[in-house]
Amino acid sequence: MTAWREEEGLPPEFFEAGSPSFVDFLRTRAPELLPVNRERKDVPDLPHGTTILALTFPGGVMMAGDRRATRGNEIAYRELDKVQKAGEHSVVAFAGTVGLALDMVRLFQVELEHYEKMETVTLSLQGQARRLGTVIQANLAQALQGLAVVPLFAGYDLESDTGRIFTYDIIGSPQEARDFHAEGSGSPYAHGALKKLYRRDLSEDDAAAVCVQALYDAADDDAATGGPDLTRRLYPVIASVTADGYRRLPEDRVAAIVNEVVQARHDRPDGPAAPLR
Repeated sequence: MTAWREEEGLPPEFFEAGSPSFVDFLRTRAPELLPVNRERKDVPDLPHGTTILALTFPGGVMMAGDRRATRGNEIAYRELDKVQKAGEHSVVAFAGTVGLALDMVRLFQVELEHYEKMETVTLSLQGQARRLGTVIQANLAQALQGLAVVPLFAGYDLESDTGRIFTYDIIGSPQEARDFHAEGSGSPYAHGALKKLYRRDLSEDDAAAVCVQALYDAADDDAATGGPDLTRRLYPVIASVTADGYRRLPEDRVAAIVNEVVQARHDRPDGPAAPLR
């Protein structure tokens, strides 16, 4: 490659047809910009985010997350958005090291945009799930040092006309979850609530109510998970993806669901019970 001077503008390779993967482009041209290659000599006590969950409903998929991030025994953030748009028909959320997770989500978003510009088509949902796995896999060395990020990916599959959920471990291998899934320190409690309340015929409003109930149960038993903060008007982030695309539920709609759930919990603190038969 010929020498390049900054005053000459962008180097010639930026205008060459190359790989549709933006991660591969960075690995070749500027590997120091990848999150995995940023020098970290120790593992500081960084903010960690929990809890996230997803569930399917007829015609789509829904993802939700609480707003809290903790640093040790402190509350680092109260208004963290863990649920982010990935593509036009997909959504991604994260639990784990906040700063690294946000970098990985932004890189994944650019990866999808880069692919679409290079190939002039949208990457399939299964392909998007594999691309996110590649981003996670690049973080393996950091994860083994304690800087782990565990994302949750979901979307509406235009080929099968169904909502789908994909889970990951620190290796980055995508595994499809059936019906619902939860991640983060509060996930055992959220998962228990989802098992109790989930039905395959949920309406979108009922699915959102199930998300709020599950996050409430997680916050009830896990100190790192933030419950709805009515005094500050901080509510869970909930997004749905249907054939019409990604949509974040309006805050006033989420607030109405939260207020209804909290009011019901005054009479029944443990939440609604599932029928035995």
